[in-house]
Amino acid sequence: MARLNAIVRSLPSVETLGCTTVICSDKTGTLTTNMMSVSKICVLHSVNNGPVASEYVISGTTYAPEGFIFDSLGAQLEIPAQLPCLLHIAMCSALCNESVIQYNPDKRIYEKIGESTEVALRLLAEKIGLPGFDTMPSALNMLSKHERASYCNRYWESQFKKVSVLEFSRDRKMMSVLCSRKQMEIMFSKGAPESILSRCNNILCNDDGSTVPLSAHIRAQLEAKFNSFAGKETLRCLALALKRMPMGQQSLSFDDENDLTFIGLVGMLDPPRDEVRNAILSCMNAGIRVIVVTGDNKTTAESLCQKIGAFDHLGDFTGFSYTASEFEELPALQKSVALQRMTILSRVEPSHKRMLVEALQNQNEVVAMTGDGVNDAPALKKANIGIAMGSGTAVAKSASDMVLADDNFATVVAAVAEGRAIYNNTKQFIRYMISSNIGEVVCIFVAAMLGIPDTLVPVQLLWVNLVTDGLPATAIGFNKQDSDVMKSKPRKVNEAVVSGWLFFRYLVIGAYVGLATVAGFIWWFVYYDNGPKLPYNELMNFDSCSTREANYPCSIFSDRHPSTVSMTVLVVVEMFNALNNLSENQSLLVIPPWSNLWLVGSIIFTMILHILILYVQPLSALFSVTPLSWAEWTAVLYLSFPVIIIDEILKFFSRNSGIRFTFRFRRADLLPKREVRDK
Repeated sequence: MARLNAIVRSLPSVETLGCTTVICSDKTGTLTTNMMSVSKICVLHSVNNGPVASEYVISGTTYAPEGFIFDSLGAQLEIPAQLPCLLHIAMCSALCNESVIQYNPDKRIYEKIGESTEVALRLLAEKIGLPGFDTMPSALNMLSKHERASYCNRYWESQFKKVSVLEFSRDRKMMSVLCSRKQMEIMFSKGAPESILSRCNNILCNDDGSTVPLSAHIRAQLEAKFNSFAGKETLRCLALALKRMPMGQQSLSFDDENDLTFIGLVGMLDPPRDEVRNAILSCMNAGIRVIVVTGDNKTTAESLCQKIGAFDHLGDFTGFSYTASEFEELPALQKSVALQRMTILSRVEPSHKRMLVEALQNQNEVVAMTGDGVNDAPALKKANIGIAMGSGTAVAKSASDMVLADDNFATVVAAVAEGRAIYNNTKQFIRYMISSNIGEVVCIFVAAMLGIPDTLVPVQLLWVNLVTDGLPATAIGFNKQDSDVMKSKPRKVNEAVVSGWLFFRYLVIGAYVGLATVAGFIWWFVYYDNGPKLPYNELMNFDSCSTREANYPCSIFSDRHPSTVSMTVLVVVEMFNALNNLSENQSLLVIPPWSNLWLVGSIIFTMILHILILYVQPLSALFSVTPLSWAEWTAVLYLSFPVIIIDEILKFFSRNSGIRFTFRFRRADLLPKREVRDK
C-alpha cells in the first residue's frame, strides 16, 4: 500500500476499503493538480461609450514568475503595470496574501509555501511587474532567480505597511487587509465573486483610473463574465476590491467590508489530473459512487466534472449537483432521494462534510471521505475510511485511517483495489488451509471406514501440516489482483468470510484431496504391476492376516511404498490446489502460475524438500518413506492433477452466477460476521 502512495494508519481500514460504496472526494488537489495559475483577468475598461469590460490572458502555468499578459486582441502588453486596474490588482494580490514563493537552488525549481490560490496571486503580481520606468520587464529578467522569485511582491510590501487583517471565514467567503502608506489608509479585499460584488458600490476604470458607480448593467456584465470563467472555461474565480479608510485607523471590523470599490475579476486555472477520468470510471465499474465535494462555486465544479469526462453519461447535472445550502433546505424525503443521486456538492464547509457522511451512513453506505484541514478532522473521524492528504495538517492526518502521500484521487482508487485484493488473498489463504485440512481428515476417516491400513503415519501428517502446507499458504498472500477486482460490486459489511457456496467448494476440493490420497494407497496394493496385486477384500482384512492362511506374506502390510505413494499424492495434490488459489474465481488460463513467483518458488522448494526426505537415507528412515519409481510418480500425477480440473469447473459456476447452485444452510453464515469498527 505504501508503494502506491497510500500510507495506512489503521490496519482494519484495509478490509473496510473493500466494502466502500461511496467516495467523497475533494476537488482541489485531489481531482486537480493544485498547481493553480491565473489565466484570465476581467476589468472594466471604460464607461464613456457605455460600460465595456476588458479581458486579459496571462501565460505561464508553473510556479516560476515567468509569463506575459495579452489583451483581448492577442497583443502583448509591454508594461502592464501602467494600466490602473492591473496595477491595483498587483497591489491587492501582493498585500492580501500569506503565501511565499522561493527558489530552490538544489532542485533548480521555484517552490511554494501556502495556499495555491494565494500563490497564483503572488505570481500574477510578478507578471504584472512594477510601474515607473520603461525598462521594467528587461530589468526584472536581469535579477538572480532567488531575487526574482518575489521581487515585485517585496516591493509592494515595502511600500505598504500592514496594519490589521480580517482573516478569511467561510461565512463571509473573503479576506481583507488594512494597509498604510504615506498617511493614507487602504483596505484591500479578495474573495468569492458573489461575496465581493454584493459589497461593492463603485468600480475602478482601467482607461483613466477613475472610480464610477457600480450600476446594475455593469454588475450584470461582471456576473456574465464570472459565469463564463467558472462555467465554460473551468476557472476558479476570485474578485478583488479596495476601500479608502479614515486616516489613522488601526483595526478592521466586519462592518468595514462594505461600500467597496471593485478592481477586477481573476480566473485561475487548476487543470484536472490526467489519470482521474479512468479512476472515476473504474469506481463506477466497481459499483462505487464518487461525490465531488468542494468549496468552489457550483458552476465551476460542474464544469470541471464535465471536463474530466467521467460524468458524460449524466448529461445535465440537474438533480445530481447541489450547493450545501440547497441540500440543507430540501425536505427530508427529497434529501434522501438527492443523496442517492448526488454527484457534486459545492460551496461546502467542513461541518457539511460531517453532515454528508452521517446522512450517507444512515442509508447504509460505507463512506470514504477525503480532507486536509483542521476542520475536516470530525468528518474524517466519522467516515468509515478517513483519508487525509499528505500535504494536509497534522490534525487531519491523526484523525484519518489513511494518508495519501501524493494527494491523488487515483491513489484512493488504487488503495480500494488493493484493499479488495488483500481481503481476497486472506480468503484464499483460509480456503487453502481449510481444504487441505479437510483432505487430511477425509483421508484418515475414509481409511478407517474402509477398514484398510493407515495410509499415513503421524510423522508424515506432521510434515505435511508444518512444511508442505505452510510455505505455499504464506506465498498465497502475495497473489496479484484479479483482473476483475474493480468490476465486482462492493461486498456487504456484514458478509461472512466464508459463504455457503464457498464452503461447498472447500468440501468438494477437500473431499477429493482425501479420496485421492486413499486411492494412491489402494492403487499400490491392488493395481500396481510391481505391487502385491491383492484382492480388495484381502486389503480390508489385513488385520487378520496372521491368523489365517494367505498366499502372500503378512509383512507386505508393513511395506513403506503404499504410505509413501499416499503421502506424495497428498503433497502434490496440495501443490496443485495451491495453484487453484491464485484467484477465487479467475481461471488459471487468465491468471497463470507465474503471476505469483513467490508461490511458484514455494512449490518448487516444497517439492525439493519432499524429494530429499524420499531419497536421502537418514531422512527417509525418519519419515518412514522410501524412494518411488517412475511408474509410481506417474500414478501420483494422474491422481493429483484432476484437482485443478474440478476447481476450474467450480470457478466456472462461480463466474456464471445465473447457473450456480444455491446452497442453504440452517445458519446463513458459517463464520461470525464482522462489523465495521466504530468510529
